[in-house]
Amino acid sequence: MSGGVDSSVAAGLLLEAGHEVVGATLKLWGGASDSGCCSVADVDDARRVAQMLGIDHHVFNYTEEFERHVVAPFVDAHAAGQSPNPCIECNRHIKFDLLFERAERLGFDVVATGHHARVAEREGAHLLVRGADDQKDQSYVLGYLTEPLLARLLLPIGAMQKSEVRAHAERLGLRTWDKPDSQDVCFIEASKGRSSFLGQRISFTPATIVDRASGEVVGTTDAAELMTVGQRRGVLPGRDGEKRYVAKVDIRERRIEVGRLEDVLVTAISLDGSSLTFSHEPLKDGSVVLAQWSAHGTPRTATLREGEQWSLELFEPQRPVAAGQTVVFYRADEPTIVEGAAIVAAP
Repeated sequence: MSGGVDSSVAAGLLLEAGHEVVGATLKLWGGASDSGCCSVADVDDARRVAQMLGIDHHVFNYTEEFERHVVAPFVDAHAAGQSPNPCIECNRHIKFDLLFERAERLGFDVVATGHHARVAEREGAHLLVRGADDQKDQSYVLGYLTEPLLARLLLPIGAMQKSEVRAHAERLGLRTWDKPDSQDVCFIEASKGRSSFLGQRISFTPATIVDRASGEVVGTTDAAELMTVGQRRGVLPGRDGEKRYVAKVDIRERRIEVGRLEDVLVTAISLDGSSLTFSHEPLKDGSVVLAQWSAHGTPRTATLREGEQWSLELFEPQRPVAAGQTVVFYRADEPTIVEGAAIVAAP
C-alpha cells in the first residue's frame, strides 16, 4: 500500500472478495521527498486507509536496499552518460524481489499491488497483460516479471478504468479517493529536480555540443550528465532553424553530438544481454516483437537478434534510445501480452 488510491482500492476489492488481507507499506527513501510515493504523508495515508478497511498494516524498511539497488545505480549511470529508469529497478529488486521473499517467509499465499496491469492464465501459464485503461497501463514497468512471480501476484484493479477505481474508493469512503497520481521519481524533489539531486553526488562535466552532420561546434553545456540521447527539449535549433536532437553523449571526450531528426534516426537498438529476461520461454533469434522503451510510448515492430551483442532490428527508423533505458517486448500477434525486457546498451 503506497498511500495512493490504486493500492487502497486493491485492498478493498480483495476484502470484498473474501481474502484475508494485510497492508504493507515500504519505506524506501530516507531523504527529502515532495513527490512520488515515499513521503511521510503517503505512509500516513496508507496506515489510515488500512484502519478504515479494518486490516493490519505494517511498514517494512528497505532504505539500505533501495540505496544499493536503485539510487546508487541511478547516479552511476548518469555519471557514465546513460539514462536509467529507477522505477523499473525499484520494482525489479525491491517490490517484486525482497517483498515477495518476505511475504513467503511470513506465510502469505500471494502479493497484491495496485498496478494497472493484469495477470491472465492460459494453458497453465501465467501471462502479464496490459491494463484495461490504456492511459494508465503499467505493464511496461513490470516487464521483468517472470512466471514464478506472476503465479503469486494479484492485480485487482487491472481490469478497471481509473475513473472506476476512484468511484470505488469514494463508495468505500477511502480518504485517497481523489488523491492525485504520483508522477515523479520519489527520491528527487520535484521543487529541485534531477540537477540538484545529482549535483550533490557527482561532479558535472562541461562538454562541447557538436552538430553531427557538419562537425561544427554549436554550443556548450555545463553538465553533460544531464543530457539524454534522443532529447530535443533544451537543444537549440541549428542555423537552418530546424530542431536538433541529442544523438550521442560522450562523457570521457566531453562531447555531445546533435543533429536533425533525419541525421540521428537509428535502425537498430543494442541490448545488454545480461539484463535480458523472458517472461516464459526464451525468444529465439529472429523473433518479431513489439518493442516499447518508455512508460507510455508507442510500441514499434522489431526483430530480436542474438549475436556477439543482442539487438533489436527496427522495421522503421526511430529516434535513438538512451543507454540505460529499458525495452519491454510485447507479442507481435497479441500486443497486450508481455514477452520480456532488457536494458539498452551503448551501440
